[in-house]
Amino acid sequence: MSAWTPPRLLDLAGTSLLRDNEASAIAALEYLPTELFPSLFLEAFFGRRIETLKALVQAWPFVRLPLGGLIELPHVGPLQAVLDGLDVLLAQKVRPRRCKLRVLDLRNTGQKFWSMWSGEGTHVCSRSRMAPVAEDRSRTKQPLAPLKVFIDLYLKKRTLNRFLTYFLRWVERRKGLIHLCCKKLKIVSMPVGNVMKVLSRVQLDCLQEVQMDCTWRLSALAGFAPLLGQMTSVQRLLLSHINVSAFEEQDQQHLAQFTSQFLRLHHLRNLHIESPSFLEGRLDQMLRFLKTPLDNFSITNCQLSESDLTHLSWCPNISQLKGLDLSGVTLTDFSPELLQVLLEKVAVTLQELDLNLCGITDSHLEAILPALSRCSQLRTLSLGGNLLSMAVTEKLLRRTDGLPSLCAEFYPAPRESYSPQGVPLRGRIAQLQAELMEILRDLGRPRTIWLSLSFCPYCGDDICDHMEPIVYRCSTPA
Repeated sequence: MSAWTPPRLLDLAGTSLLRDNEASAIAALEYLPTELFPSLFLEAFFGRRIETLKALVQAWPFVRLPLGGLIELPHVGPLQAVLDGLDVLLAQKVRPRRCKLRVLDLRNTGQKFWSMWSGEGTHVCSRSRMAPVAEDRSRTKQPLAPLKVFIDLYLKKRTLNRFLTYFLRWVERRKGLIHLCCKKLKIVSMPVGNVMKVLSRVQLDCLQEVQMDCTWRLSALAGFAPLLGQMTSVQRLLLSHINVSAFEEQDQQHLAQFTSQFLRLHHLRNLHIESPSFLEGRLDQMLRFLKTPLDNFSITNCQLSESDLTHLSWCPNISQLKGLDLSGVTLTDFSPELLQVLLEKVAVTLQELDLNLCGITDSHLEAILPALSRCSQLRTLSLGGNLLSMAVTEKLLRRTDGLPSLCAEFYPAPRESYSPQGVPLRGRIAQLQAELMEILRDLGRPRTIWLSLSFCPYCGDDICDHMEPIVYRCSTPA
C-alpha cells in the first residue's frame, strides 16, 4: 500500500484563494510569491475560473507559459480565457511590472514545468530554462515586445478543430503583435486550398519538420510549391501518397514547379518519400535540386527505373548518408552492380540500411556483400521479405561479422523454411535456427538475429516478427 502524500501548503493556499473569493484571488496576484503562480494557474485552468485565468496571464512572472500539455481538453473556454488575458497585455503600450511573459508555447511540451512547480516531479528540472525570472521592484514599466507563440500544426480531414479555428482567427486579427512560430507541420488528407489558407497566417521560415500524407494530384502539389520554397529552415521532409494515375504532359511542368523549390531548402537533412509514382524515371529531377548533403534518404513502396538508381548513386549529396531506406522498391529487374555502387559511395558513413521487400535474391545479395562488408559504421540491417537461401544467409553472417557497430539484424527466414506451396514448416524452421546459432557460435561474437516469415500465415503481414530472436552471447571462461 503506497504512503499517502499530504498536499503542500502552496497547493492548499491556491485552492483556498479560489474557494474563498475569486475576486480576492485576483486582487492578491500583485503580492503573491512567484512559486504560487503555477499551482494557482492549474487550479484555475481545470476549475474553469475564467476571470482568474485572464488575470494570471497579465501578471505571469515567467518568460514562458507552456500551455501545450493542457489543450487536450473538450472545452476551449479556459484556452480562450488565456487569449483574452493576452489581449489585455497586447493592448498596453508598456508591460505591467509583474509580468515577464514573452512566449506562449502551445506545443505538447512543458510537463516538467508543471510537475516541478506542482510538486509532482521526482527530479529537479534544469533551472536554466524554467526558473522564474527574478523580480526587480525598482522597475515599474517594461517595453512591450511582440509575443512569440510556438505551435505544432496538425492539419487533417477537411476542417480545423474548434480551438485551432479560434486561435488562428485570433492571430490573424493581431498581425504585428504576434510572432507565430510553427516548427512542426503535419498535413493528412486536407484539401490544398484549406492548407494554403491556414499557412498564410504562419511564418513559414520557422518550420523545421514537414509531413505531408495527402492524396493530392500533381497540380495541387505544384500549387503548394511556393509555400514549400518559403520553408527555408526545414530539416526533415516527409512526402507520401501523391495521386498520379497516369503521368500526362502538363504533369511535367507541375513536377518541375515542385522540385525546383528544393533549391531553397538549404537546411534539408532528412528526405523521406513514400509511394511516389510520379517520380518513376524522373528521380533525377528532384535529386539535382538538393543543395546540401543528406543524413537520411528514403524512397519506399514504389517502382524505380534503372536510370533512377544510377542518378541516385551519382548524386553528390547522398555521399554522407547515415540512413538509406529502399524498402518496397523492387530491385530484381536491375543489375545488382547498381546497388553495389550506391553502397560503396555511402560505406564510410552509413548506419542504417533498410532493404525490406526489395525482391532481393541470392545472386543480388552475393553481389553486394563486398560493399556491405565495408560499411564500417553500420548499426541496423534489414532484409526482411526477400527470398534468400540458407547458404547465402550463412555468407551474409560471415561477411558482416567484422562490422563492429552492427547490433540490429533483421533477416528473412531462409527459403528452406517453407514447403513447395509456401507454407512455413515449424520443424524445419527450428532446425535452421539451430544451424544459425551454430554459425554464430563459430564466429564467436555476441549477436542477435531476428528472423521473419513472409508472407505470415498467422497475421497476414508481409513481414512479421513472431519468432523469437536468435541470441548468441559469448560464454564466460571459468
